[in-house]
This record gives sequence, structure tokens and C-alpha cells, in this order.
Amino acid sequence: MRSLRSGLLARRPWTCMQCRRASSSPVASHNKQTKLPDFPARTRFAPSPTGYLHLGSLRTAIFNYLLAKRTGGQFLLRIEDTDQKRTVPGAEQRLFEDLKWAGLQWDEGPVVGGPYGPYRQSERTAIYKSHTHDLINNGHAYRCFCPTTRLDAFARGRNRLGLPPGYDRKCADISPEESEERAAKGDPHIVRLKVDDYPVFEDLIYGKMGQNRSSNKLDLIDRIYDDPILVKTDGYPTYHLANVVDDHLMKITHVIRGTEWMSSTPLHVMLYNAFNWAPPQFSHVPLLVDKAGRKLSKRNADIDLTLFKDKQGIFPASLVNFAALLGWSHTQKSDVFSLEELGNIFNLKFTRGNTVVSLEKLRFLQKSHAQRYALNGGPEFDGMVSSVSKVAESTSSPEQLSQILQFRPLNDLIAPLLQADSKSYTNATEFVTRNSTFFTTNLDRPQYTPTTSNTTTAVPISSLHVASAALCLVPLTHWTAAVHKFNISSYDGASTILENSTPALTEDPEQVRIAADKAFKKELYHYLRWALSAGAPGPGVPETMSILGREEAVRRLQEARELTSDKTVGSPVTARRAREKTSLPEESDPDRSWMGSLAPGS
Repeated sequence: MRSLRSGLLARRPWTCMQCRRASSSPVASHNKQTKLPDFPARTRFAPSPTGYLHLGSLRTAIFNYLLAKRTGGQFLLRIEDTDQKRTVPGAEQRLFEDLKWAGLQWDEGPVVGGPYGPYRQSERTAIYKSHTHDLINNGHAYRCFCPTTRLDAFARGRNRLGLPPGYDRKCADISPEESEERAAKGDPHIVRLKVDDYPVFEDLIYGKMGQNRSSNKLDLIDRIYDDPILVKTDGYPTYHLANVVDDHLMKITHVIRGTEWMSSTPLHVMLYNAFNWAPPQFSHVPLLVDKAGRKLSKRNADIDLTLFKDKQGIFPASLVNFAALLGWSHTQKSDVFSLEELGNIFNLKFTRGNTVVSLEKLRFLQKSHAQRYALNGGPEFDGMVSSVSKVAESTSSPEQLSQILQFRPLNDLIAPLLQADSKSYTNATEFVTRNSTFFTTNLDRPQYTPTTSNTTTAVPISSLHVASAALCLVPLTHWTAAVHKFNISSYDGASTILENSTPALTEDPEQVRIAADKAFKKELYHYLRWALSAGAPGPGVPETMSILGREEAVRRLQEARELTSDKTVGSPVTARRAREKTSLPEESDPDRSWMGSLAPGS
């Protein structure tokens, strides 16, 4: 949090008791305060190029952007670069790129321009100088020529006695003429705001905040004052002066920012009053904390977007969706929104109190948006396909891929794979790892173990071989997931169980048959997944057969047959490798009448 400390001397950030109570009580905000304005809102995001965009600052930008879009207003970007010593080279350009990546295109600001520029504070020093003179001339501010040595000694003395910091207004009595003359000669000085009291302000989330508090304190040593610094010795304004002047001149109507700024708001309102300006409406949103209640920092989740964007492969829509839900409530049935959808439903129903950041929610939203892209297609889905293709090509040998693809483009395998398993997509690397069996011909199958050891429902392994052989008879022209699903569901496997068991006389024969067929189908799916993908999770068996293609799927089923002995499935079967490959025996081919027009030669 920026404090009021700037320049040569600072006072400790002040938080009124109401703010403290509100920030520790996670209760819902007042409905009366959350009504959207009935006019176009002008909002702004004003980052400092002293660092990169992180989750908290992204959320602030999103809320301001959404309010402007929801009301048909304008969203401004302003670069607050008055702290030249801490400016990070390249940070400003990164801010532009990150905001555009998130879809937060500003209506006015650097690059795009606008009627209230310039939009970099370092280019507005003449404006601040003019308004500082106005404050000095009307008695609301004064120049302070105290040397650093005096201020340091004054502060150390008070600190040794356990007294709060402050200033004794030694320079407040300098005549205007002397002050002007000394400034004209170049005497080092700062400019302080003359504060008599800090006003109450109205917050759209918390209601009336602050308290009429006098800055005049009389202690055992001297009378001290909270006269914050407005202009530093280098001539640059502090954040507080530049912020207020810019918001007024750029006609900002609403300021949405974190509760860490609430202690500064009385000072800002004081400045508005000193200029005789109407302040914008303030909304202070919850502080972001981890599960232990600690403010987010670089050691946990409050980090720049590089982690999410580049290292974790998070979609822009997923991160924006996630950030928008941190401290904001809605009445929709689902939490999954695009930026456009958020703009259509946005309101000012923020919550009070700290907001816990749960990254598990981000993973859920990532999977949800992946499913949307897979269903709807478009450039987002094309981007997913491209990302997975790059990872697959970097982790699999060309020979392995070539054998599986059989002259198909790699994207023709990856696109249906993504559509079939989009519910599990988190990023390209994890997706390829999860579905690694689609990118290699060397499956490391574990020993095949049946789903049950119940002898009454045991399925002979030969029956599973016959069923898989029947599935291989489907011609290439009909090799689709729909056909495989139909064939598996149509295959009658009940007899293979019933011929080895004797149902009780009291049992309904039809129900017995249905139960037997269900048990067979369960075992068949289990065997096929083991055969085709070594039992790994992923798309369904029909989809897997279709994605692999006929040649590779048949090869894997044949290999699986060679690895399983001809035993009844009721206890673990010892895996064995055949010494030489043999084709599926002709005598294992079943009656093909159930295949109808799909049977070869029909």
C-alpha cells in the first residue's frame, strides 16, 4: 500500500475505527449503495511502472473496465510514473501488453490518445505546478524549506520518546513574499498541504467512512500537524496530489480500488475540498489474502501475470473470470463468464472484508472455458490446438507420431482429442502428459487385472478377444466414435457369463440376462481401455478408437491379445508377450449379422 510517506517526512497511514471494523467483518455490502449510475461512468486504471501487472491490480482494472462498459461510459488508462527512481525499464510496455492480452482495451490513454491527455504523469508536471500554486495562493498549502537534517533530527527525537511522527509547521509562518523569493532563487523545498481536519466521505460499499479528525495534536513537546507532502524536492508531485488533479481534469466519475487505499481517501477528499471540486464516487473492494489470511505477495499468489499467462498457460478469459469473482457477487446460476458476459451483468455488489484467493477455482474455470472453446470452435480453440501441437512435437519423436498419424496432419488428431477430453484441459503441457498414449506407439501397460473376482460374473478372456476382434471389422469408411459406441452397446456378451453360471430358479431370466450383459460390458470397456491406452484416463473408448485411427487401434488391440493368456477373467491374468506377432485368428471372428451394413462385404 502506498502510504502518505513521500518526500522528506511522512506520517503513519491512518485508518479510522469504522474502516478497521469493516475490513475485519466479511459481511455483505449495503444494497442502497450498489445501484449502478444512471449516466455513463468514466473510470480509470492508473498503474505505476514500478512493477508488472499482478492479480490484485488486474482485478482493479477489470472492475473499472466493467463499470464503464456496463454504463456505456469510458475506461481510461493513466500511467502514474512520478516515482522516477523506482521505475522499471520495460514495465510500461508490459502493462500495455498484459492489459491487451486480458482484453481490457482502454478508450483513452497512452497509444490511443484522448481529449484529456497527456496520460503519463511525468508529462503533466506543468499542470501540477499550476494547481500547486493555486493551493499556495489560497492558503491551503505552503512551502517547507526545512533541511533534511532538521526533519531527520525532529523525527528521531519524537521516535525516541515514543511519540507519533508529525511536523511542527515551522515554515507555515513564512510570508508569501519570502516564500516566493526563496523558491525563485532555487532554495530546496517541498510543498505541504495545510490540514485542519480530515472529512467524512461516502463510500459506495461501506457507506459513510472516516471521521472529522483534527490534524492539530498537542503533546508533551510541541504542537504537531499532519501536513502531508504534495510536491517533493525534485519538483514531482506525490501520488496524492497528482491522483486528485488528474481524476478531476479527466472527469473521472467513479474510482474503484482496494481497501488498502481507504486510509488515504480522507486526504484525497481534503484535497478536493481545497480545490473546491466535487470528488468522484469511491468504491473500496476487499483485500486479497491467501487461505491463511495473509495479504498476497510474490511468495504466494500475488504475482505478475507471467505466472498465469506464460508458465501456467491460463486463458485470458479464465483469469479475467477468476479475478472478477474475487469480492464481487452476482445472481447467475453459473460462475463461468466471458469478458463480454461480465460486462452485460456487472453491478456494484461487492463484498466487504478480505477475499480468500483459491487457485482451485481458477483451474475449474480454465477447464470450463476449455469446454466452451472445444464446443464452439473459433480462434480460441485453434489456439488450443496449436499449443498442444507444439508440445506434442517437442516431446514425441517424429517416427512415433508418423506411425500413429498415417499421413494425417497432427492437428487432425489433436482437434478431436481436445473435443473429447476438454473437461480435463488445464494447459497444453499437462494435456499432452495426461493423453501421452496418443503420441506414442510404445504403451507401458500394467498387468491386466479384471474388474471383479466374482466367479459368477467372470468373463472369459477369449470372449473379450472375440468382442475386440469384432470391433476391428468395422471398415475405415465407418471408423467413427458413433459407430464404435453403437457396436459396443449392441454386442451381446451375456451368454459368455450365463453359460458358466446357473441362475436360481426364483430369478427372473430376463433380469438375469440384463445383469449379465451389464457385467460383460463393464469388463469389455475395462479391457479395451487397458488395451488402447494402458488404462490411462482420458476420452471414452469409442472416441479413443476413432482418434487413434483404424490402423493404430487395430494394432493395439492385437498387441493386447498377445499379452493376455487364454484364461477366465476372474483372477489377475499374468501378462505375457508373444514371441512373434500373429494376426487376429480367423476363427475368433464372430457372427457379423449384428453389424448390419457395417459388416465387410455387405
